[in-house]
Amino acid sequence: MSTAQIPRPSLASLEKKAYWLGLLLLASGLHVFEAAMPSLGPWFKLGLANIITLIVLASMGPKAAISLAIARVVIGAFFIGTIFTPTFIISLTATLASTAVMILAWYFIPRISLIGISLLAALAHMCSQFIVVEQLFIQQIALYYLLPPLLVLSCATGWLNGALATYITAQLTIRSR
Repeated sequence: MSTAQIPRPSLASLEKKAYWLGLLLLASGLHVFEAAMPSLGPWFKLGLANIITLIVLASMGPKAAISLAIARVVIGAFFIGTIFTPTFIISLTATLASTAVMILAWYFIPRISLIGISLLAALAHMCSQFIVVEQLFIQQIALYYLLPPLLVLSCATGWLNGALATYITAQLTIRSR
């Protein structure tokens, strides 16, 4: 009986997967940590886990970033106890929208910084949350009166997260040489 040899992955491939997995664990931890923090408004969090998504986008590319974003929401929801609840649906759709905006900005806006990408993603995240909530859960147009102040907060946290992602990416680049 012959057994086919499965080719061994290269060390570089394993290191890349380990790096991604470590960042996924960090992003999931930040997601859970943020859920325990008091909120500044309905559906508003600081978006600390998005810093990790930006770092992955800059260092590993769009496929790794979207995979990390989806996995982070699922793992975080599992640990928080919100998996397959309305909160999970809102979080997942907003994460998909913001990560899609990150990737589109990365590809189609030449020389955009991580701060610019983070700002666009924060706005997309907040807008998509409102759309999902209004369409699926609270069919009241008055809900959108909350949107302007939360968009201002999103801009502030989007800028801060982008600045932190830029700094961390630069430090990782320096240390990897």
